[in-house]
Amino acid sequence: MPVTKEALDAVALTPREYEAIVERLGREPNDVELGMFGSLWSEHCGYKHSKPLLRLFPSEGPRLLVRPGVENAGAVDIGGGLAAVFKMESHNHPSAVEPYQGAATGVGGIVRDILAMGARPIALLNSLRFGPLKDPRNRYLFQGVVGGISGYGNCIGVPDVGGEVHFAPSYSGNPLVNALCLGIVRADRLLRAAATRPDDLLVLVGSETGRDGIHGASGLASRTFEEEREQRPAVQVGNPFLEKVLIEACLEAAEAGLLEGLQDLGAAGLTSSTVECAEKGGTGIELDVALVPRRETGMTPYEVMLSESQERMLLIVRPENLGKVKAVFDKWDTPCTVIGKVTDTGMARILEDGWEVALLPVSTVTHPPLYELDAPKPPTLSRLQAYDLAALPLPAVTPGELLLRLLASPNIASKESVYRQYDHQVQTNTVLGPAQADAAVLRIKGTERGLALTTDGNGRLCSLDPYTGGAIAIAEACRNLACAGATPVAITDCLNFGDPERPLVAYQLRQAVLGMAKACEALGVPVVSGNVSLYNETRGEPVYPTPAIGALGILEDVAKHCPSAFQQEGDVVVLLGASQVTGDAATLAGSECLEVVHDLVAGQPAIDLELEARVQRACLRAISEGLLHSAHDCSEGGLAVALAECAIQASLGFAGEFSVQGRWDAALFGEAQSRIVVSLPQEVLPRLEALCTQESVPYLGLGTVGGGQFSVPGLLDAPLEALADAWRNGLERAAGDKVAPAFRPVL
Repeated sequence: MPVTKEALDAVALTPREYEAIVERLGREPNDVELGMFGSLWSEHCGYKHSKPLLRLFPSEGPRLLVRPGVENAGAVDIGGGLAAVFKMESHNHPSAVEPYQGAATGVGGIVRDILAMGARPIALLNSLRFGPLKDPRNRYLFQGVVGGISGYGNCIGVPDVGGEVHFAPSYSGNPLVNALCLGIVRADRLLRAAATRPDDLLVLVGSETGRDGIHGASGLASRTFEEEREQRPAVQVGNPFLEKVLIEACLEAAEAGLLEGLQDLGAAGLTSSTVECAEKGGTGIELDVALVPRRETGMTPYEVMLSESQERMLLIVRPENLGKVKAVFDKWDTPCTVIGKVTDTGMARILEDGWEVALLPVSTVTHPPLYELDAPKPPTLSRLQAYDLAALPLPAVTPGELLLRLLASPNIASKESVYRQYDHQVQTNTVLGPAQADAAVLRIKGTERGLALTTDGNGRLCSLDPYTGGAIAIAEACRNLACAGATPVAITDCLNFGDPERPLVAYQLRQAVLGMAKACEALGVPVVSGNVSLYNETRGEPVYPTPAIGALGILEDVAKHCPSAFQQEGDVVVLLGASQVTGDAATLAGSECLEVVHDLVAGQPAIDLELEARVQRACLRAISEGLLHSAHDCSEGGLAVALAECAIQASLGFAGEFSVQGRWDAALFGEAQSRIVVSLPQEVLPRLEALCTQESVPYLGLGTVGGGQFSVPGLLDAPLEALADAWRNGLERAAGDKVAPAFRPVL
């Protein structure tokens, strides 16, 4: 009987894709096989709309240890025989349906991706987007997501050391929840998720399998939301306490050399974990679903193969090592069950009590059709870019009043009410945590080296020019590392976009990737891992095109890290990247100021990548030579906000000594790129000036640190206390003083 439209909709396959399946198989698939195709050909697993674009990223470098896209995460040589393993991934759609569990299981999933490489997870970061907090639904999503991240991360003992939170109307009802995890492993102990030896055993460890998460990959992550569709059953439920012992048991077995391979059961559960391992190893697999431990009765083979129950890992074990592996997991009181074996057939054979319920060629089910995305530039975008910002009236408030408004804006205000819910000191590796620097800094125990991590992105800029916005996202993430004293070495990303079959979204995605690739080349950093999350739409409207960037840097001497706040009264303050403060209206493009004052998102963002590279080199040199006491990049809110943040966090005033030319709003609050505010002792200023000259970096003296005021001659003179109140309490006031309620998961 021909397949029904309802059956195809359930697994997010198109009629044309179904025809391709029938042609490749030479027959109609049964329901289990159809479910497996739907999952592995989903956007989440198959990357059918994005894989051709991802090949445009630079993916080579002297520190890379695995080829990007081959394993669960990227691996980078950090010296001393050690590797840093890191990756960013999304859990947007589950979080929109059930925010606590959606965010919690997003954390659990990215941790298991790192674990699958044999690495111990040592740090978490996140990149979050929500609609305006005045809307009760957005507040519910915000509070639930933050609660889920903290509830899971704190229980498993992995510190959450940084991240970002932004708000915009386009994210209403469709939050972006991107989680990043970093792990450390000996480079010679990296594990692969590949089944290479026939007769090796497939061993399932961790939680029992239930019905949660079925159609998570093919349903939630591969189509847009429809208000009438109930998606809650597709959201997984997490158990962080089991995850903690699962981490320890897997690492003990790996460190003992007992594992041939290790794979997370994430999207598509047993289907993706087993079949993808066979594909990578050039083999086949045979498993019996009747052997899979279950926590629910009456489950069908379809449900067992597609369940996305959490806290499960697949081990590939030689038969002679099985007893030792079982002893390890018995010690940790963690279930450990042989469910199948590796074969040399090239087929995925699924049994139930010995009866065959599915038989698919591995190479067929793991190679979905790929779609080339290309679309012309939308005329509406050209009109937004050509908007005459110079014709806008100056704000009808004073510069001081506008500074207070911007500091209190949820996009700029302190996120302390969020990150205070996270444990960022557990494992005692954290040198600089949330808000202490532009990037988190971690020590590598037993060495003098350190690692720096940051997440960054700006969907508003990408909505105006996805190419330039993509380049700026990479540049700012690397600039954050440079401000902390770390040399950028690798990028992971999460590409959050709408329906790729829309011409607008197709244009945005392609151009953003091209811009990111250009910036990576200019700054010498490869993309080593990442994730693509499409179909981020509600009620027919896509979210802002939002490439979230995770960047990793290395400090050869972790003692030479640099905080963002001013450190010492009397220090001079210098701007790297500009020789004057000009009020060019063009720098208001896509700025926080433009939206706060004029309720407008328009203009043409711009960046000079050659200047960006020089500014970052100059900052890094100045830190390594011990010249700087602080460094902080100019981003949202522009120069005045950057200076105010440096002063507020240090409880030290600032006395400006610079003048502005042109519009004061653009001069103080425009968001020109490639600028860093640094502070240093007066006596070493000549050395910084000489360094900037050598690197061909423009610079400008801005003033001095000290006092209880924040002043810029002829423009503003505000008590630091008033600025601090606006910045420290802005987010809680916008959320109705309910950022951190006693939020409990819905089970």
